[in-house]
Amino acid sequence: MDTGARGQNDAEILPVNAQISAQASVQVQALLRLREMILAGELPGGARIAELSIVEKLGFSRTPIRAALMRLEQEGLLDALPNGGYAVKTFSERDVSEAIELRGTLEGLSARLSAERGAPPVVLNEARECLREIDTVLSQPALNDDAFSSYVTLNARFHALLSEMAGSVVIAKELERVSSLPFASPSGFVVVQANSPKARDMLVVAQDQHWQVLDAIDRREGSRAESLMREHSRMAQRNLRQAVQSQQLDQIPGVRLIRRRS
Repeated sequence: MDTGARGQNDAEILPVNAQISAQASVQVQALLRLREMILAGELPGGARIAELSIVEKLGFSRTPIRAALMRLEQEGLLDALPNGGYAVKTFSERDVSEAIELRGTLEGLSARLSAERGAPPVVLNEARECLREIDTVLSQPALNDDAFSSYVTLNARFHALLSEMAGSVVIAKELERVSSLPFASPSGFVVVQANSPKARDMLVVAQDQHWQVLDAIDRREGSRAESLMREHSRMAQRNLRQAVQSQQLDQIPGVRLIRRRS
């Protein structure tokens, strides 16, 4: 083997790999920044977005911006226009309600399959540990911003573990798709609760449902597990109504994209 030639080839490959990694990083940055602008209301609902104007505004090249726009269309935050370009999508309150209902249905199905098939013990243990951490957060008599932030992170982790337990790539993919709308994610409206005097009480109720679902899965009680997850999503429906009626819209990412019922 010609070690000299191999060394030369390796030297040529490394810069290419590094370049690909750098390009991927730029695409992620462009995606995050553009999504942030939409959810923060910098690009209001119905506004037309031209690729070139975003390139100029954000300072990225056209390739990562084009990729970001396509991804945000897939996520449902943008609509592709017939003559080119995109428009920021708006959602009716019913749209969001149905997305939450769909997530609850899928999570219920996932929980039932987890119970019937038998969830992997290692994932069950991870879920229990996650809930213990949430218990610690909720053990405080009053919750500050850091506590709410910790809850959101741990809550997202627990729901991800529930999805993993079923061992279904199809369901997991559909759950990821429907939860990509910020309003339909498991913690989509938790920030609304932060402004409520009963904030901690509502999260304690949700946490009890978490433990009950996990118990049902562990006991292989499929119907009970499914019913509990469907009921769990009902809390998000209540939070949706509170969010839309809130006078503090600037604190709730994306809510300005929701059209209130007339």
